[in-house]
Amino acid sequence: MANGLDDVVAAETILSDVDGLGGRLTIRGHSLPELAGRWTYPQVVRLLLDGFFDDLPGDAELAASLGEARVEVFDRLQPSLVLLAPLDVYSAMRAGMALLPDGETLKDALRLIAAPAVLTPALLRLQRGEQPVAPDGKADHAADMLRMLRGSVPPPALAKALDTYLVTVCDHGLNASTFATRVVASTLAGLTSSVLAGLGALKGPLHGGAPGPVIEMLDAIQAHGAAAGWLRDEIAHGRRIMGFGHRIYRVRDPRADVLKGVVRQIGGEGETGRRLAFAEKVEQTALDVLRLAKPQRSLQTNVEFYTALVLEAAGFPPKAFSNVFAAGRVAGWIAHAREQQTTGRLIRPQSRYVGPVPNLVA
Repeated sequence: MANGLDDVVAAETILSDVDGLGGRLTIRGHSLPELAGRWTYPQVVRLLLDGFFDDLPGDAELAASLGEARVEVFDRLQPSLVLLAPLDVYSAMRAGMALLPDGETLKDALRLIAAPAVLTPALLRLQRGEQPVAPDGKADHAADMLRMLRGSVPPPALAKALDTYLVTVCDHGLNASTFATRVVASTLAGLTSSVLAGLGALKGPLHGGAPGPVIEMLDAIQAHGAAAGWLRDEIAHGRRIMGFGHRIYRVRDPRADVLKGVVRQIGGEGETGRRLAFAEKVEQTALDVLRLAKPQRSLQTNVEFYTALVLEAAGFPPKAFSNVFAAGRVAGWIAHAREQQTTGRLIRPQSRYVGPVPNLVA
């Protein structure tokens, strides 16, 4: 028995493979470097959904349908936005998505994929006293998400950076949120119910919650002035160093390298470039400190370290980082939900009872 299901194979999948020893991520037969920065997010959505919807169109048609879904989601949920805005931005997004139809069609799937990209900018704008910006159904998906956040067309480099990020996090094996999605899907619940399970799992700080604290860590180290001393003090007090270590990877997370490259492309001589230079120094210091403090563990840079820099440069506040992660991962959740339902099996593992035994009366 493994309490965390470590090394337990709970599903066969054609969607993605995480090679923790080799530091490789494969998505439907393609390595991450083949996809990130080369395929658009709508193209990867189509790749993930291929075979799970009979009416799945080609790349151009799917991108257009996703644009139409953004417009529909905004029109459908706009009356509820003012009621959702007082919540924290993640809970508000999740509550908004719960209002979508709980169906099984491609149209239902595209609405769910569109929803985080629409709701997150709208809610952030309301929370800072601005009116939401309606989607442009003909714009590229990532560019439109940034346009709705900023109120103006974003620089192409930033739109490309966000698009690459969404591709990079679209799927990643049987992680906690994906497993939760598959468990609910195995009951034959609709896609909205299944995706909401994934969103619920993502709320916990042990899964997807570290990019925001990475920014807090970098700011704290910059204020402190000595990275090594600050990091050693955190370890001495039993606190986790954000952006390092992974349950599966025993080497460097390949997604970290992709996103570090993204930050380098958009950095230049401005604030993002200076932030990257500082983060690289902190990264190397952290790796050295962790190697000495925890020699028995292989704690390498994970996806969340450079996620923080990409999303900060794109203009998202740390409180919305999990929302943007969900905007990328939702396509993977939907593909896993559909794949699970093709098995026709309810996920129902056994537990081992270790509680008190009742007294038996003779």
